[in-house]
Amino acid sequence: MLLWYTMRMNFFDAAVLGIVEGLTEFLPVSSTGHLILVGHLLGIPDTDFLKTFEIAIQAGAIGAVIVLYWKSFLNLEITKRVLVGFIPTALIGFALYRLIKTYLLGNEYVVLAALAMGGVALIIFERLHKEGAEATDDISRMSYRQAVGIGLFQSIAVIPGVSRSGASILGGLILGLRRTAIVEYSFLLAVPTMGAATALDLFKSYSLFSTGDAWSLAVGFVTAFIVALIVIQFFLRFVRTQTFVSFGVYRVLAAAVFFLFLM
Repeated sequence: MLLWYTMRMNFFDAAVLGIVEGLTEFLPVSSTGHLILVGHLLGIPDTDFLKTFEIAIQAGAIGAVIVLYWKSFLNLEITKRVLVGFIPTALIGFALYRLIKTYLLGNEYVVLAALAMGGVALIIFERLHKEGAEATDDISRMSYRQAVGIGLFQSIAVIPGVSRSGASILGGLILGLRRTAIVEYSFLLAVPTMGAATALDLFKSYSLFSTGDAWSLAVGFVTAFIVALIVIQFFLRFVRTQTFVSFGVYRVLAAAVFFLFLM
């Protein structure tokens, strides 16, 4: 019982946030946005600890990608393109770290606006986009220019609610990749992107965690890992036959529902 009272988040809340992270990290719906909104619905105080917790449990989702795609990281051509795509996001994220954590993370109105606008953008894009026969279907053969461009698109997701996967997937489609190729590249690009974000935040904020908090983090990590394993495989099957319109509609409806709850 003593451990329970030394934590600022109980195991139930940690598990719920871990499930939300695993469900939403690789879908174009914004995991950060959902974590912020669900945290508000659960009544968890909006503290620096919560912000760090929401970033840190991304490591569970990263672990799922590594387990499923470890062979891809042994391919030098793929790894080089992943690292090149990571550079723009790393530079922009590091430069804006303090601004993001102070003013954007935890701001439910920013999240709701980004969720809704991102949903509309997905719907409009899918109505206009036609995949060309010459679209790149092999990550190891994509150009470095494409990799940099996708990294720049991904960096838009420093705004909570935008969706890292959604931004990188749309960027890849615009730059001439096939759906399955850009979805897989988005998974791989998440490893250095989220790994760096988690490491940076834990380095700057590790003093916020007590021993009890570490147990909550472990619960969030494990649940995020298990759920992400399932979601990654589902999403790959989904994009082979479906468009992203349903995710766009979901984002708009989710923004409306969350707005009603928060009001």
